[in-house]
Amino acid sequence: LITGGFRDIYEIGRVNRPDSYNLFFTKHKPLVPRRHRYEVHERLYADGTVLTPLDESEIARLAEELRREGIEAAAILFLHCYRNPAHEIRAKAILEERLPGVFVTASHELSQEYREFERVSTVAANAYVGPKVARYLGGMETRMRDSGFKGAFLVVQSTGGLFEVAQARKECVRMLESGPASGVIATQALCREAAIANAIAFDMGGTTAKAGVIHDGHVLTTGSALVGGYEKALPIQIPMIDIFEVGAGGGSIARVEHGALHVGPESAGAVPGPACYGGGGSAPTVTDANLLLGRLGADRFLGGEMRLDAGAAEKALYRHVAAPLGMNTIEAAEGIIDIAVIKMAHAVKAVTTARGFDAGNFVLAAYGGAGPLHATAVARELGITRVLIPRAPGHFSACGMLYSDLRYDYVHTEFAKLAD
Repeated sequence: LITGGFRDIYEIGRVNRPDSYNLFFTKHKPLVPRRHRYEVHERLYADGTVLTPLDESEIARLAEELRREGIEAAAILFLHCYRNPAHEIRAKAILEERLPGVFVTASHELSQEYREFERVSTVAANAYVGPKVARYLGGMETRMRDSGFKGAFLVVQSTGGLFEVAQARKECVRMLESGPASGVIATQALCREAAIANAIAFDMGGTTAKAGVIHDGHVLTTGSALVGGYEKALPIQIPMIDIFEVGAGGGSIARVEHGALHVGPESAGAVPGPACYGGGGSAPTVTDANLLLGRLGADRFLGGEMRLDAGAAEKALYRHVAAPLGMNTIEAAEGIIDIAVIKMAHAVKAVTTARGFDAGNFVLAAYGGAGPLHATAVARELGITRVLIPRAPGHFSACGMLYSDLRYDYVHTEFAKLAD
């Protein structure tokens, strides 16, 4: 539901073209199709005073239309409501009264900063994930209560702080980068113990590699993020730890296109997983390359609980990479690792060099299931001389949650004359 006359701001966006010379450039794709964007007759001035009062009967009629459409979630964005949320509050109350069970979210609850495209994108994303996340958290809360748990159930935010589950179920988008954020918080705690002032938190799992920064003992944060890459990204305007990620993980698929080798961002995931897992996967991945190069032990994976199939890895690499490029499987495996390392180094540069820091002055703290496996190669690529690997790196982000504390961020746009 959006102020009349502004139905298309979500689609128009900022009208910028970040990739100017790309003939195949495509814009961002809104999460909500145009036919489900409903205009509402109401309007505030930029200072928050009312120009056109909210037509409550129109909201009631829209509620019936949403019911007929079988809508599960509704997002509300009215112009300038960060200055005066009264219209959004009333519209939400009417929808919740008439549509019990529907997830209803209003933009002022998530962001009280100006910029309407960013705010509508944020509230739409919250509605997009809201029903599923709210059900999931509700189910967890019920199971914990039924099992006799008497403590407080807290959830990690993208800031690395905690908030209560009741709020988490309404403001789900605040959990967007909660896992990676926990790893950065754990790195901060580790650096505090080791008297390290500057560190890069490098987290590599199965699908992506992520990097964040601790500078002078403080975690670097940002007020927004782009989901989906800069070219066709949807912005999310909430406080969060400044994390950059690339599609390079243990499960990232290697392929040959137009005679060139590419790695990621597509991932084999956990199921079917890399070819060497024996789960039916046939595409070569970074994990398969590591196994063929002897960097993983086929009989020692997961502490010996899972045996890897080196034959399946070699077959996948030969068929999809080595044969098309006219090389042997070892050369193909080395090429896959080299490309993955360069992509991961790019993630580290994005949070250091791109922000005016010399990566060589930082310690690289590597964790995640695959982080330590590639940490020294990434460090050499960037001129980093010290690498720190915590115990049980696969559980390190979970440890970070134990170092987190309750945190609530309040950010509000205030306009003032420059002369004042």
